[in-house]
Amino acid sequence: MEQVFNAIAERLQENLPELSFIDEDYGQLEALDNDRDMYPLTFPAVLINMPSTEWQCMQGNSQKGVMTVQIRLILDCYDDTHITSEPSAKIEERMQMVHSLHTLLQGFRPSDDGELIRTSSRFYTANHGIKVYETTYTLSVTDSITETTSQSRRLTTRIFAQVLPPDPSSVSGTPSGNQ
Repeated sequence: MEQVFNAIAERLQENLPELSFIDEDYGQLEALDNDRDMYPLTFPAVLINMPSTEWQCMQGNSQKGVMTVQIRLILDCYDDTHITSEPSAKIEERMQMVHSLHTLLQGFRPSDDGELIRTSSRFYTANHGIKVYETTYTLSVTDSITETTSQSRRLTTRIFAQVLPPDPSSVSGTPSGNQ
């Protein structure tokens, strides 16, 4: 599923140059409160998480699934709160970034399968003056194990079986104890 992550990350990097950080979401935002040693999170940031895929079997060794993709746009609003910052203009800038991000992702096909479809959004404030805009998308994906892969596995097994030394009891000739 790294293909899906890479395609989304590349699309964002190419089209939203104002993002200073794009990465897989492995708890970087929450680490700010826990004093855990992690790579520094810079803003604005996007964290991408693919927490689950619901699979159904198809013919043979193929499966079709619906993957959940969570995108968190994280903005530092610390400097937006004083009187000279023009808060309404800052809010408008943030909402424009949220809209641009969604416009890039809604309907985007990160693989040969389905397109990203938004299913939910939530906005919340985290500690340290950070605003989080979280959007969840779903995406149809297919996974197939081809016959070639199965044949390669069998071939590998045969090669290893031939490399193993022969069992001493199966060697023709006189056993070493009866000379």
